[in-house]
Amino acid sequence: MRIHAIQTGRVRIKEAQIEGRGHGTWRQLQPIISQEWADWSPTYAWAIEHPEGVIVVDTGAAVHLKSLPRWHPYFQLGVRFDIEPEQEAGPQLRSRGIGARDVKTVILTHVHIDHDGGLAHFPHSRILVSGDELARTAGVAGAILGYLPNRWPKWFDPTPLEWQAARCGPFAQSAPLTKAGDVVAVPTPGHTPSHLSVIVRDGDAQIMLAGDASYLESTMLRGAVDGVSPDDADAASTLAAIRELCAQHATVYLPTHDPKSAKRLEERRATVAPAQNAAA
Repeated sequence: MRIHAIQTGRVRIKEAQIEGRGHGTWRQLQPIISQEWADWSPTYAWAIEHPEGVIVVDTGAAVHLKSLPRWHPYFQLGVRFDIEPEQEAGPQLRSRGIGARDVKTVILTHVHIDHDGGLAHFPHSRILVSGDELARTAGVAGAILGYLPNRWPKWFDPTPLEWQAARCGPFAQSAPLTKAGDVVAVPTPGHTPSHLSVIVRDGDAQIMLAGDASYLESTMLRGAVDGVSPDDADAASTLAAIRELCAQHATVYLPTHDPKSAKRLEERRATVAPAQNAAA
């Protein structure tokens, strides 16, 4: 299988969002009130060229993210987007010879605005989303949490992902995305309560398209919870499970905003989890 890293522009957030400072509500406030901006980071979408059809994991950012609701403190004080029309997922896939009708499935790790921003490019695809994640987007509460369903295409009618009691490494549940069973979703709650990631098994290689389970490989390895996860314990538990996965089987770990993700994918360079270091 060939996996494409599609960089849909750049995003800039605070250091305190990449790695949380403090705990609970105080930690969640830091990405807004802190003045320490991180460097610009990529926003990746992923395209898996599979014999059963192309699978896109997240749709990336879009130009409309350069204009965000002024009433929302996070959108005004905590994030900046830099993207041009040709950098959106659709045009970039076409430049690689992948048309809209070639994409059989789109799966969203979660529906934050830089992961669902490119949905308009995939009107012919089956779209999979966690049902619990979708429920969080509703009404005023959803808007306060930073979801913008009013920007979804009018045709958007996703299929809720159904978890199965089928273990995948340290994850007690999973959901196969292919009949071959070589592309599998696993629950990775933390960044959002219903966040998910996608594991691709390609021969001896195992690749984890991790969404925002962490912002960086390094913060995952240190077990550092980000600044926006609602529940510290859930996020820490997920990071521990990912480290266990990497220790059990060589895994190329690819978060959406890690500047080194595309290079790790190109080199198929596996993450060395702490347990492996200890055994070396």
